[in-house]
Amino acid sequence: MKPSSLTQSMSWLHTWGGLIFGWLLFAIFLTGTLAVFDKEIDVWMQPEAPVSHVDQAQAAEHAISYLQRHHGAESAWDISLPTARSPLLSVSTGERRRNAPRQYLDPNTGEPIDIRETAGGRFFFLFHFTLHMPRNIGIWLVGLAAVGMLVALFSSLIIHKKFFKEFFTFRPNKGQRSWLDAHNATGVLVLPFHLMITYTGLVIFSLIYMPAAVDALFDGDREAAFGRGQPAKTEQQAAQGARNGRSQSEGRGEGSGELVALTPLQPLLLQAEQALGEVRSVSISHPGRSDARIEMRPVLGNRIELSKGLSMTFAGVSGEVLKMPEQSRWAQLTQRVLSGLHFAQFGGYPMRWLYFFCGMASCAMIATGLVLFTVKRRRRPEAEGPIAARLYHLAERLNISVIAGLSIACVAYLWGNRLLPAELSQRGDWEVRVFFACWALSLLHAYCRERTQAWREQLVCAAVLCVCMPLLSLATMTQPWAEPIRAYLELSTVACGALFAFAAWRIGQKKPAPTPRRQSRNVSQELLNAD
Repeated sequence: MKPSSLTQSMSWLHTWGGLIFGWLLFAIFLTGTLAVFDKEIDVWMQPEAPVSHVDQAQAAEHAISYLQRHHGAESAWDISLPTARSPLLSVSTGERRRNAPRQYLDPNTGEPIDIRETAGGRFFFLFHFTLHMPRNIGIWLVGLAAVGMLVALFSSLIIHKKFFKEFFTFRPNKGQRSWLDAHNATGVLVLPFHLMITYTGLVIFSLIYMPAAVDALFDGDREAAFGRGQPAKTEQQAAQGARNGRSQSEGRGEGSGELVALTPLQPLLLQAEQALGEVRSVSISHPGRSDARIEMRPVLGNRIELSKGLSMTFAGVSGEVLKMPEQSRWAQLTQRVLSGLHFAQFGGYPMRWLYFFCGMASCAMIATGLVLFTVKRRRRPEAEGPIAARLYHLAERLNISVIAGLSIACVAYLWGNRLLPAELSQRGDWEVRVFFACWALSLLHAYCRERTQAWREQLVCAAVLCVCMPLLSLATMTQPWAEPIRAYLELSTVACGALFAFAAWRIGQKKPAPTPRRQSRNVSQELLNAD
C-alpha cells in the first residue's frame, strides 16, 4: 500500500530509515557518549599512574633531565605533560616520536614507572567514528548513518506537530503507547542537541565526503587548502623568518657538534599558556644544539574553536619566540568552531556532563524507537507473511544484542582491563577482543533464549557488572580510590547499574491481561437477561 499523504510518506521514511540505521546509530551514540570522558577512563584503566598532580614546569624539567641522561643523542624529543584531566607524564624520542613507544615517568621524581598497556578510553573515541574498521570505510559508514539520522529527525518534525503536548505526555503501563511516549519525549527534550551533534559530525569530515572543492582549486592538496585559509605573513614576520633561517644555518655549522644547554622551560610555558591555554605537549628538535627548537601545543579544551594544529615555537637556546599561533580566517574558523562543538572539549566538567546526559538521551531515543518498531508488529507476526515475520524476529534479537549486549560489552571492556595479566603482550588488543567477544556472545544468547528472558538476563548481567565495579577495584588495587577520578567513574557505573536493574525488574513484571470490552458488555447483557 503506497502512502497517500506527505505525513504518511514521512512516517514510512522515518520508520524504515530509523530501523535500518538505528542499530548502527545506537552504537555510534553510546561509544561517543562514553568518549566524552575518555581521559578519565584512561586514568581508571591505568591504576599504576601516580595520583598526585604537580606543576607542569616541574614535570617538564624532570622529563628533560631523563631525556638528557638516556637519550641525549636523539634528534628529537616529545614530552606529554600532566594536565587537569590526565596526571601522566610520558616521553618518546626520534623523528616519528608521536607514534613511537612511550616511556612513562613519575612527575614528582622523573624516574621511569611501569604502567600497564591499555587501549583506554581512546577505543571508544575511535570506535565512535570508525567502527573499528579501516579508517576510510568506517568514516563513510558513520557519515551515511549521520545522514540517515538527519533524515529521521527532519521527517519527525513533519510527523509530530504537537511537540509540547507530546513532550509532557507519558502514559505508563500502556505497552506500545508507553514506548511511543518515551520515544517522543526523549526526541523533543534534546532535539537541538540531536541536530547539532549529527550535523557537526558531518562537518568534521566534510573534505572527505565532499572533496570536489579541494580537488578543483588545490589539485587535492589538503595542506595547501588549509594554508590558503591562513592570513598572509607581514613583512616583519618574513624578516624574522629569514633571521631564523640564518641562525639555523649557523647552528649546523662549526658549533653544531657542541652540546648547548636548553633554556629553562618555565618562562616558555607561561608565555604559551597566555597564548594557547593549558599546554599538553612539548616537542624539542635538535636538543643540545644551537639550532634547537621548542614547540608547544595546547590541550584541545581551552575554547570552543578546536585548537588542533595550533602551536607556538621558541628558540631552544635563547627562548625567543619564533612563531606565534596563527589566527584562523573566517572559513577555517567556522569549521573549527563546528568541530569544537562536536568534540565538547570546552567548558570543563559541567559541559562534559551536559553532553553526557544529552548523549544518553539520544541513546534512549534510538533504543525506544527500535523497541517500538518490534512492539507494534509483535501482535500480528503473520500479518505481512512468513518472510516479514522472520525479519521482525531478527530485528527483535538485534535489538537485544545492540541495546543490552553493547552495554554489557562496554562494561566488560573495563573488567577485562583489570582481570587480564598486566604483563600480557599486546594487552590493549586483548581488551578490545574482550569487548567484541562479549558483544558476540550477547547476540548468540539473544537467539537461544526466549525474547523476554533474553532481555531480562542481559539487563541483569549489565547491572551486576556495573554495580560490582567498586568490588573489582577493591580486589585488584591496593589504593582503589586514591585518585578521585576513579571513584567518580565507579559511582557513575553503579548509577547506570541501578538503571539496568530497574529495567530488568520492570520487564520481569507480569501485566494482568485486560478484559476485552466486547466480552464485558456480553457478560452484562447475560446478567440482565438472567434477571
